[in-house]
Amino acid sequence: MRVLFDTNVVLDVLLKRAPWVTESAAVWRASDEGRITGYVLASVLTDIFYIARKQINVETARVAVRTCLEAFEICPVDRETLEQAEVLPGKDFEDNLQIAGATIASLDAIVTRNKGDFAGAKLVVLTPAELLAQLGSANPQ
Repeated sequence: MRVLFDTNVVLDVLLKRAPWVTESAAVWRASDEGRITGYVLASVLTDIFYIARKQINVETARVAVRTCLEAFEICPVDRETLEQAEVLPGKDFEDNLQIAGATIASLDAIVTRNKGDFAGAKLVVLTPAELLAQLGSANPQ
């Protein structure tokens, strides 16, 4: 299964944000173990850098970006992705961009803790708990 990780799921792990870190880390681990193939949109890396730099420091932000580059496949953001995102009905352009990127890359699902943000997606949208249940890993420890 090829899965796009929403920005918040990635940040939950990188910044150890409770209470979400446990399930998000278990989904990330499933990607590390090859049970799924994890993807992030290229633009997510700039968001991660910005947020980690603001909340912690520049070096931690750089480490976070390197970690993502090692852990995930990267979906490009090009004109086609931007144009598809622009016409999606959702109110948040970042979420629309992730939907467009996952659709263009023919991914199977998006994993997010905010399913409502992806209501316009034509592909499967799962919470980390739902994805873990599908993988037979309902216990995220």
